[in-house]
Amino acid sequence: MKLLAAAIIFVAGSIGAEAQPASKAYRVGFVTTGSPGTSIGPFREGLKAAGYVEGRNLVVEARFAGGRQELLPELVADVISRKVDVLVVVSTNTALAAKRATSTIPIVFASVFDPVASGIVPSLARPGGNITGSAMAVGGDFAGKWVELLKEAVPGMTRAAVLWNSANQSSVQSAESIQAAARALKVQVDLYDAGNAPSLDKALSAIAASRAAGIIIAPDPYFNANRTRIVRFAASRRLPAIYFFRSFAEGGGLMAYGANNADSIRAAARYVDKILKGAKPADLPVDQPTRFELVINLKTAKALGLKLPRSLLLRADQLIE
Repeated sequence: MKLLAAAIIFVAGSIGAEAQPASKAYRVGFVTTGSPGTSIGPFREGLKAAGYVEGRNLVVEARFAGGRQELLPELVADVISRKVDVLVVVSTNTALAAKRATSTIPIVFASVFDPVASGIVPSLARPGGNITGSAMAVGGDFAGKWVELLKEAVPGMTRAAVLWNSANQSSVQSAESIQAAARALKVQVDLYDAGNAPSLDKALSAIAASRAAGIIIAPDPYFNANRTRIVRFAASRRLPAIYFFRSFAEGGGLMAYGANNADSIRAAARYVDKILKGAKPADLPVDQPTRFELVINLKTAKALGLKLPRSLLLRADQLIE
């Protein structure tokens, strides 16, 4: 089953890879824990904006784990075997898998939460070694903001559920920050661990039976790959929820707060361009988000019977009606 999944991912990710001989084009690897629809588009847009055209001066070797993090070492090794000039990795665990796999091929990461705390780079200003990239957030205060926003949307909330993945360092850090912020706001949070289909089934069933008045979804590629199911679950249980990517709110979730994931991936494309033109990853400081977006789905709020405070609505970067 594992080999079959890898084969499917290989075929899906190699479209256009043979269009031009490698000797006449740069070969760029791209590995993500997610699925094709969530990241490869912005990356290709970024490369095109920098003047790269697949089939002419560029070959992209793309692999997608579809939320199955156990496939990452295999997918990274496969891409490295294609003798890529640069390896782009999306998510914290993918970046860690790539760092373990090679110390010579330039690595560019995207959609990583706190790369220093995660052990990917020793410093944002001086990443050193063969790896740099674009961070989604740095420090623990970011995750605590989810508790504040959800509490503001549901003033009477005293208990919340947190869906997290103990196998993902970003998710672990977020859960810790959420707990700290919740204590300050006198909100009890219960953690529900999930990283695969059986554990997600179990976690959602437990949340449904709990007394939680809201739910916080910690960042994890598996949750992103299953966002339609998670959003529908929250709606079916009439649970106000806050998420880490705007795509959740666009897909019917109540709120999302975070940096723009597509911007992080486009930034990775700019790093690739610099490296292909001779720059070294060690000399390229890690990119940090300049702003965080609050997206609120008013249609969902109405369906949940929530009257959101005007102060919250005024702070939103986008209101979906």
